[in-house]
Amino acid sequence: MNLPENDITALNLPILDNLSKETQAYFAKCDKKLGMIPNVLRAYAFDESKLWAFANLYNDLMLAPSGLSKLEREMIAVAVSAVNFCYYCLAAHGAAVRQLSGDPAFGEQIAMNWRAANLNERQTAMLEFAVKLTETPAKMVEADRQALRDAGFANRDIWDISSVAAFFNMSNRVAAATDLRPNPEYHAMART
Repeated sequence: MNLPENDITALNLPILDNLSKETQAYFAKCDKKLGMIPNVLRAYAFDESKLWAFANLYNDLMLAPSGLSKLEREMIAVAVSAVNFCYYCLAAHGAAVRQLSGDPAFGEQIAMNWRAANLNERQTAMLEFAVKLTETPAKMVEADRQALRDAGFANRDIWDISSVAAFFNMSNRVAAATDLRPNPEYHAMART
């Protein structure tokens, strides 16, 4: 698969012309499922070992079985990305929240101010925890974890909430540092 180079990062990271068959198949699957190859994957393709490390961790955190629904994990991604003003992740994961919730307004509320969304107690506790972990990680205490338990989360769920929030804090910083831009297609997804 020969990917045209485009300005997906301020660093203009090179895109490999000769990707492995495994990566070509993965990109073809993304293109078939999403109608595009996400720019974050294209950016990581400069080093396939880094691409696979990123993709495998992302897929494990966001798609593997969990006590958290896919929508809840996407809500965490968007709430964390809103705190960090991550343009890429707000566009990409905002689209996922719109799609998974079936409610474009809800997706926008999570992206702009999750506290304005009509959340249940579980969702509110989850996002309060993820945002506090993003803004003031050194101030996390047992009371924060207990608030999640009181909202119905198991200890394993707390691990998953923490891991998703931490992953997006990392991803947001890489996107900011490299000026990674979202695919234009994300902006139109799941609007109606």
